[in-house]
Amino acid sequence: MNGLLSDLNEIAAIAVAADDAKAEAIICPPATLIDRAASIARGSKLRIGGQDCHVSSAGAHTGDIAADMLADLGAASVILGHSERRADHGETSALVAAKAAAAYRAGLTAIICVGETEDERADGKTLTVVEGQLSASVPDDACAANTVIAYEPVWAIGTGRIPTEAEIAEVHAALRGAVIKRFGAEGREIRLLYGGSVKPSNAASLFAIAGVDGALVGGASLKASDFAAILRAVP
Repeated sequence: MNGLLSDLNEIAAIAVAADDAKAEAIICPPATLIDRAASIARGSKLRIGGQDCHVSSAGAHTGDIAADMLADLGAASVILGHSERRADHGETSALVAAKAAAAYRAGLTAIICVGETEDERADGKTLTVVEGQLSASVPDDACAANTVIAYEPVWAIGTGRIPTEAEIAEVHAALRGAVIKRFGAEGREIRLLYGGSVKPSNAASLFAIAGVDGALVGGASLKASDFAAILRAVP
């Protein structure tokens, strides 16, 4: 829940940086800015996404936004199951899967988030939790073209703390194994992102971890200079 019209210049600067980046770059602003952000990004390599969507394409759901509406505004993707949605709004993995199905129908790529709390990690439940969320949150018709998985340990979001490189590699290996087991060869192509306190100072080391295909960036995406630095860190 960040961003006003006066902040669109940051997206314009990120669009310039995206054109020189080796990686695919996506910015997911609040719904109020998607239309203008998409206009700014048009003609560049930057893609625009939403932060959430409803399971229905239309109806009496005051305050919600449909995947079709996001696509109509120029969005190409949508973040689903972010830990803040799961915690603040009580979203279950079953609901996330239904939203992902809605995203697919609208032609959007679903960026599906999984991650453990600090207590769950302390109890040694990390892999059980993330594999369980993955299984229940990802629809059966997921593929590399319509789905991205983001591992975001809840306790690392906005805290400046991150798991060790070995811990991140362990989770990503488990997730890769799970998607290959479920989707076969297609599971090898589904991108796995790491999210949680990603910033310019640690981006290069995170991208170098085995199994990490990219990053889900939070606070560092609010400033073009920070996000551009992360883009430059992509090998």
